[in-house]
Amino acid sequence: MKPVGLKDPKTGRLPYAALLLRQENLRSDSYNLVGFQNHLRFGEQERIFRLIPGLENANFTRLGQIHRNTFINSPRLLLPTLQSRKDPRVFFAGQICGVEGYVECIATGLMAGINAVRIISGQAPVTPPRETAIGSLLHYLSSAEPDHFQPENINFGIMPPPSLSASEKRLGKREKHLLQTKYALQAMKEFADFLNPVSLPH
Repeated sequence: MKPVGLKDPKTGRLPYAALLLRQENLRSDSYNLVGFQNHLRFGEQERIFRLIPGLENANFTRLGQIHRNTFINSPRLLLPTLQSRKDPRVFFAGQICGVEGYVECIATGLMAGINAVRIISGQAPVTPPRETAIGSLLHYLSSAEPDHFQPENINFGIMPPPSLSASEKRLGKREKHLLQTKYALQAMKEFADFLNPVSLPH
């Protein structure tokens, strides 16, 4: 609900929070309040939600409930290639391996699929470079503290800090993250080229 970059067009001020309404049907008459899972009683939820400007007269057809994802203890059970340590023919991906987010689930599924195909075709499984977002996520899944393992999504906190020159070390956080992203993209391009070598005509 962080209102990053969403200024009120009337006042020019940044709001305290921004809510995301996701369309749920083709008639456009049902929307989901994203991220509102909670333990409150239904009556209390309605009372509080009606305090939000624009929802005073809303008809709430389904109220929030806490959901809990089921996941394995990946650091104990998985290799960085998403293979089972016990039986490398078995792969895990998505929420079950301890990732959060649509992109993260898709990325781990893609890597599990790539490695399954590589094994079937007699090639060694691979992991993306640690500098990349998915490489760092796979590193986290296979090397986090097993006794305190919790699902994670892609963020700069799990990525290794970039090697910076003396002048770059004086940059602000945003600029350092932009540099980190630049290095990650380059590393991912090299990894993609390794996976899909192109034979150029002589």
